[in-house]
Amino acid sequence: MIRVLVADDHAVVRAGIVALLGDEPDIEVVGEAVDGVEAVELAAALTPDLVVMDVRMPRLTGDEATARILAETPGVRVLVLTTYESDASILAAIEAGASGYLLKAAPAEELLAGVRSVAAGEVALSPAIAAQLVARVRQPAPPALTPRETEVLRLVASGLTNKQIGERLHLGEATVKTHLLRTFDKLGVSDRTRAVTLAMERGLL
Repeated sequence: MIRVLVADDHAVVRAGIVALLGDEPDIEVVGEAVDGVEAVELAAALTPDLVVMDVRMPRLTGDEATARILAETPGVRVLVLTTYESDASILAAIEAGASGYLLKAAPAEELLAGVRSVAAGEVALSPAIAAQLVARVRQPAPPALTPRETEVLRLVASGLTNKQIGERLHLGEATVKTHLLRTFDKLGVSDRTRAVTLAMERGLL
C-alpha cells in the first residue's frame, strides 16, 4: 500500500486528487495539507511514502516545503503536481529534491503511474517537462568572461566611468570600452546596467 499526503491550497483541486488516488486499491491518502507549512508538519507526523505537492502555496512554497520535508523526514519522497511548467518552477522543484514533476492537466493514468513510479524510487516527469529539461541541457553555455572583463564590469558596478576605470587599471579609455562591448556581446545585453544586473544574477560578480 502506497501511503500518500496531498498538499494543495485549492480545496476543489485537492479533493479531486484525493478522490482519484483513493479509488486505487494500492494507494491510501493518509492526509491533506492546505499550505506548505502544514505539508511539512503532516509529513513529519504521518511519515507517508509520498507527498503529492503543489508549487504555489501560502506560507511556504512547494519547493521550499519539499526541501524541508526531505531534510526533516528522511524516506519520504515528493511528486510535484502543478499547473506551472516554467523552467524556473521545474528547476526549483528538482533542485529541492522532488522525484517527479507532473502537470495537473495530465491524464489520470499519467498521474497514477507517476505516484507508483516515485513511490518505487523512480523518477517521474511528464513528457512536456522532460522535453523542456532536455532542451535546456542542450543549450550551449554562454561564453565566459575573461578576468579583465570581469574586473572592468566590477568597477562599472561600483559606479566608475570608463575614464575612471581606465585610470584605475592603467588602460586607455578606448580599451575599457572594448572590454565592455565584448562583455555586452557575451551577456547578450546592450547597456551597462543590464550587464551588471545579469552578471550578478549569474553569480559572475
